[in-house]
Amino acid sequence: MDLLGYGAFFTATALIFSLMTLGLNLQWGLTGLFNVGLAGFVAIGAYTSAILTTPDDAARIGGFDLPIVVGWIAAMVVAGAAAALTGIATLRLKSDYLAITTFGVAVVVQLVALNAQGLTGGPFGLGFIPRPFGSLAETPLLFNLANLGVVAVVVLAAYLALEHLARSPWGRVLKALREDETAAISLGKSARFYRVQAFAIGGAVMGLAGALQAHFIGFIAPENYLPTLTFQVWVMLIVGGSGSNLGAILGSLLVWAIWAGSGGVLSAMIATDQQARAASLQIVAIGVMLCLILLMRPTGILGGTRRRKTDANTEPKDTAGASQGNQA
Repeated sequence: MDLLGYGAFFTATALIFSLMTLGLNLQWGLTGLFNVGLAGFVAIGAYTSAILTTPDDAARIGGFDLPIVVGWIAAMVVAGAAAALTGIATLRLKSDYLAITTFGVAVVVQLVALNAQGLTGGPFGLGFIPRPFGSLAETPLLFNLANLGVVAVVVLAAYLALEHLARSPWGRVLKALREDETAAISLGKSARFYRVQAFAIGGAVMGLAGALQAHFIGFIAPENYLPTLTFQVWVMLIVGGSGSNLGAILGSLLVWAIWAGSGGVLSAMIATDQQARAASLQIVAIGVMLCLILLMRPTGILGGTRRRKTDANTEPKDTAGASQGNQA
């Protein structure tokens, strides 16, 4: 029974990570937007839902005590709006400049959560967040299985919706912008308009993941949204296969299994007083696995092969040269 309950808890946690990875896959895998501020949007969703649905915290902003589902919807709206505003301000930047800017946004969000103690609880975090099926909390097995069912339904709905978007004309425009922006713009497509939309939808999905995690655990704190979270999700996407929604889910399950498993091994092998320092070895283990995956499967487990950009003038010249050589 204990093993089954832990399995349900483990799978639910991995699926919540997969929801974050799906949002990142829309931004990077489909659109090519290098977002390393993922932890900030997850935090926005988590705090939004927690503040609106936790009675003691809701009283600080007007006394509302909203249902959990309403908190999840609000988390998507607020995180999506924050992502849209970030996109409008930053998507003119390219590659590493965009990465630096989005990282700065995540740091700002984390610092606000750390210092706005009257609203977010500051370094002490927010506790007693209402949990779905809270009446089953005294029976861990049933509680974890019930929450696993809720998380699985949400992830499945998000997966189907994102798959539909990826295969729609809107998704094909995003892929065209990722592969050859100049060609897409020449066909009358607004690169900025589509990218802001993709960034906002991806941010909304990340915010929903943060809200699910907050209500599943029942406690959040600023230290939950450090850059390590962004690193984890990026590794999950790369391992599973950038550009593949199914790969994003598979990568999340695999990487979380290694992350959780390595933590258990370290706890068993290393003395208690040294475990805090040894925790960094989890990141080393994930890094080694990432290197192995990239060596054996550069596009990830289920990643597709992207079309390589070539100089349009190179191939005709080479062909002409080869033709002249044959004639000679």
